[in-house]
Amino acid sequence: MRATETNGDVTALALAALGWTVSDGSRAQRLLDVTGLTPADLRARAADPAVLGAVLGFLEAHEPDLVACAEAIGVTPAALVAAHARLESA
Repeated sequence: MRATETNGDVTALALAALGWTVSDGSRAQRLLDVTGLTPADLRARAADPAVLGAVLGFLEAHEPDLVACAEAIGVTPAALVAAHARLESA
């Protein structure tokens, strides 16, 4: 697989995780509180690797959310953790 395809896969996975995270009001608010992001940040910078890394880090820090998100979007929790690592190293 070419690097650009892999990067796109990581971005798509992280965007799916973001969508899942903000689909619940209390979880979305917790994301904002923990990361310091604002709704405007999420809208304007949703594809930014730093924002996506923050979202995956948020999920990784709370295993029940990590597992629930992975199940909901059809991946393993390890795939989300690996995506987070890839975004952090980008």
